[in-house]
Amino acid sequence: MTEPLVFSAIETVIKALNSNTIPEQRKTVLQPLVDFIQHKISNGQQIRINFICTHNSRRSHLSQVWAQTMAHYFSIQNVVCYSGGTEATALFPMVAKTLQNSGFQIDTIAEGNNPIYSIKYATNEHPIIGFSKKLDDSFNPTAEFAAVMMCSQADGACPFIAGAEQRIPITFEDPEEFDHTPQQAEKYEERSLQIATELFYVFSQINS
Repeated sequence: MTEPLVFSAIETVIKALNSNTIPEQRKTVLQPLVDFIQHKISNGQQIRINFICTHNSRRSHLSQVWAQTMAHYFSIQNVVCYSGGTEATALFPMVAKTLQNSGFQIDTIAEGNNPIYSIKYATNEHPIIGFSKKLDDSFNPTAEFAAVMMCSQADGACPFIAGAEQRIPITFEDPEEFDHTPQQAEKYEERSLQIATELFYVFSQINS
C-alpha cells in the first residue's frame, strides 16, 4: 500500500484551499519565489529557502512549515525550508496549536524560554525542527538560498543578508495584534490558511 504524501488531516486542509482567491497583484509578488524554485529545479540544484521575520515566532514558522509540506505534497525534490529572525525570541505557542489543528503532529523536544518542537507532516519524512533563531544561526544555510522577507520591519532592518542568492519580499499581516483576545485562534487560523494557500499556488506552478 502506498504511503500517503502527507497526513490525511493535512491533505483535507490542502484540498480545501483555493488558489483562485489569490489576487493577480499578489501572484505577481509570489512570482519571484516561483522563478527561484523553477530555476533551481531546471538546473538540478538544491532548493534552500529561508523565511525571515523580525522575531522568528509566527509568520516565518508558518511559512517554513507550509512550504516544506507543499514541496512534499507536490513531490518536488531537494527542497529544504528554514526560518530565522533579526532577533531570537520563541515560537509562539498559538502557532504550534494552529498547526496541530491542521493535522501536523507536534512534540516538544525541549522546554525553556525558547522551546524546540518536532513538527511532522508525513509518516516517513524527517520532522521540521521549530524554534526561534537569528537568521544567521548555525542551523540555517550560509549560502545558495533565497531569503524570503515576511515583514517590512525585517526587510528594512536587514539591508544585506550574507549568502542569500536572492531576496524576495512576501509580507503578511502579523496575527500578534490579536494575541490574548477572543479572536486569537480565528486570526491565527486565518493567517495560516492564507500562507498555506499562497504556498500551494507557488509549488503548483513548478514543473519538475
